Amino acid sequence: MVTSLFIAIFITMFIISLTVSVQSSPSSQPPPVSVNHNNFDNDINLSGDAHAVKDRVSLTRSSQFSSGLLLRNTSITFSSATANTTGTSLSVEFSFSISPAATSDDGGSGFVLILFPGDFENVFSANYSFGISKEYSKNYVAVEFDTSQDDEFNDPDANHVGIDVGSLISVAIANVSDSDIVLNNGEKLKAWVDYVASSKNLEVRLCKSSENRPNDPIVSQKIDLAKLWGNEPVFVGLSASNDADSVQVVSVYTWKVVSSGDVAEREGARNVSADEEKGSFGTLSILAEVIFGTVCVALVAFVVLFLWAIFFQKHEEEQSFALGKRENLEYERIDVAVDKQSPEEIERLNS
Repeated sequence: MVTSLFIAIFITMFIISLTVSVQSSPSSQPPPVSVNHNNFDNDINLSGDAHAVKDRVSLTRSSQFSSGLLLRNTSITFSSATANTTGTSLSVEFSFSISPAATSDDGGSGFVLILFPGDFENVFSANYSFGISKEYSKNYVAVEFDTSQDDEFNDPDANHVGIDVGSLISVAIANVSDSDIVLNNGEKLKAWVDYVASSKNLEVRLCKSSENRPNDPIVSQKIDLAKLWGNEPVFVGLSASNDADSVQVVSVYTWKVVSSGDVAEREGARNVSADEEKGSFGTLSILAEVIFGTVCVALVAFVVLFLWAIFFQKHEEEQSFALGKRENLEYERIDVAVDKQSPEEIERLNS
């Protein structure tokens, strides 16, 4: 009986461990980063030296060869506008600051907002400008907020915004000094990068944090993102890096990404699929809970029966002992009665 009880307890503990392992199995997707701030989308992941600091994300540290990436986990598939569809448009809004240079030689290169197809591990590198890998073969589109003048990329000055397509040599460029803005003086700035599918136009707006969104873009470029990438999933992120001469810190204070048109339908379908997967996982969890509950009920019933059997056996032994004692007393009474008869009565009974 006791052995059976230990076996039942062992089985119960095994079921408990199985249930916990099922419920705590990790997701295949990387967990979103919690920045503890309402101004950040939850769907982001940080790589390299990028890290959350109170109300902001720092893409780089104040050290040489530091690089970091803030990446939106959910991809976007761009489609063209037709007579029946609006196509896929994109709006990215963020605010940032770039630390000022301590000397004239450590200005740093700034950062880029980058859209790219494929795996980010292939595009992100710590050893090239803005953290973009020089060996990345697929076309990307980037908006660079550049604080250095690099002759290799035909930079006009060390304070410009440019639009890049598959190369860090900009296809469209603007000197932000004309807007009374200095990218790397530590001041907080706001930026909007919008792609309108109907016009196939990429527009960049920039202003100081105290100002409203400008009506006119600081730089824009005609480009068909649907034609450029077809049906490939595209990711959006912010990337920055320091070289041997830079200890620049790029800080991001807000980050919002909104896509519209066909992409919303696709993302809705992906959410339904994710809900179905979650439902399957939930069914498994419920099944485990049912099994666990059944075993618990069985264990409780077993313990009750076990205790009842012990009590019943003890009670039965007490009854048997009491009955045996009662019979012995009756025998003693008969013996006593016989002993008290007189010799005359005994003789009369025998005759």
